[in-house]
Amino acid sequence: MHHSMRRQEREISTDSALKILKTGEYGILSTLSSDGQPYGVPLNYAVHADHICFHSASEGHKIENFQFGDRVSFCVVGQTKVIPHKFTTNYESVIVFGQISELSSTQKTEALHALIVKYSPDHIKQGDDYIDAAVDTTRVFSISIDKISGKARS
Repeated sequence: MHHSMRRQEREISTDSALKILKTGEYGILSTLSSDGQPYGVPLNYAVHADHICFHSASEGHKIENFQFGDRVSFCVVGQTKVIPHKFTTNYESVIVFGQISELSSTQKTEALHALIVKYSPDHIKQGDDYIDAAVDTTRVFSISIDKISGKARS
């Protein structure tokens, strides 16, 4: 009983969870393969138009999994700090549950721009030139944020 109460205390508001999601450096995307094998892969991403967006090479294991099932989870760990003498860690984390879909050309450019703004804010012009050159060969995916839950201990 005590254990579940403690866990509940760590729940944070949706707004706080979204903030951690927006500022996280990378996230782990989890999919299921056709034989039921879970598969987690780290990704750079940006939150754009209330979705999580990321780009990908044209083929690979995670893309095969999207074709099998579009339900995914996406986990981001924010700031962490180990407190050795207290045998604990301060942390913040978020898990999103949603559906994955592939973006079409206009949406693709916008999502790639959001990635440039997040990861290369001092190089937006060069980034947009890069997008123009790469947009046709890059696949961009979007995850709906159907449910988000966050936890923190500080």
